[in-house]
Amino acid sequence: MLDKHRDADAVNADSDTQREARSLERLQREAQQLRDWLKRNPEDRKGSKGKVRLSNRTDNESAKMATSKGVIQGYCGVAAVDAKHQIVIDAQAHGTGSEQELLMPVVDATAPFRTDKTVITADAGYHSEANLKQLAASDVEAFIPDNGYRQRDERYAGQDVHKAKPDPLHDKRGTTSKKVCHFKPQDFQFNLEQKTCICPAGKRLYGNGANCTINGFAAMKFQGAKQDCVPCELRTRCLRTPEQTATRQVAFFLGKALGRESHTDRMKRRIDSAQGRRMITWRFATVEPVFGNTRNNKRLDRFTLRGRKKVDGQWKLYCLVHNIEKLAYHGYAG
Repeated sequence: MLDKHRDADAVNADSDTQREARSLERLQREAQQLRDWLKRNPEDRKGSKGKVRLSNRTDNESAKMATSKGVIQGYCGVAAVDAKHQIVIDAQAHGTGSEQELLMPVVDATAPFRTDKTVITADAGYHSEANLKQLAASDVEAFIPDNGYRQRDERYAGQDVHKAKPDPLHDKRGTTSKKVCHFKPQDFQFNLEQKTCICPAGKRLYGNGANCTINGFAAMKFQGAKQDCVPCELRTRCLRTPEQTATRQVAFFLGKALGRESHTDRMKRRIDSAQGRRMITWRFATVEPVFGNTRNNKRLDRFTLRGRKKVDGQWKLYCLVHNIEKLAYHGYAG
């Protein structure tokens, strides 16, 4: 009986060795395929800024995308919708998580349907200086807000109250930690005429940049001295990483830097106007119900195919069904 077991163990040991050898050979073959593909396609999968998008062997036309459920491999479906009838004018699927580079392809695709009175609206994800510049060069009227437009709109003044509400699914039995409130620039005493800055501990900071430009805004920068910051008792409240950072730096913005006005500046004025606010509100009622219909009513909560051509066809098919329902229930204009 023992001899039989020893013989069986020997056979299994040989099969395990063969299995490991086959697995190693397969991995080496797949790695070589990746190297060959990258060598043949050195410029493939690069975004607007030249950075290579992460992908995989199964579907290298897809991209890594950040969602509320983590990072997934997939595609982004965009649609252009008519505000009067909620008809999808154009639908496209792309293997990228950056919406900024998807705006102009959709705008170009809707050119046959636009008139002199057509206005393009999009959410903040499509906002960029490059997109606004192309729209201006193409003489296309558009309203595309920046990420900070809600902070400038008094209609959203109370949104922080809702953000502070606890998640009903959150486990509240965990330990509570006290968050350290760090000093902000408004906690420092800044004198523009004398060009001085006093920290909350009463120490004077020295200027290390009187005529700086930060993100298009003129600013004055100050920094504390090591002999004052290192032994300071308020160090933990002043520095986010006191064990790594020696001194505190602070900048005070003085307004828009002198120079040529950017397309973003002009768009901000348009968005903050009464007409711009109406356009943003109308956009919510125009395109969001279409995505709600396809996602919830049609149950398209994920693309089920691989390859951009197939995914693009699936997305167009669902949008086509949405249009057919619109015609069936509401008729069409003659």
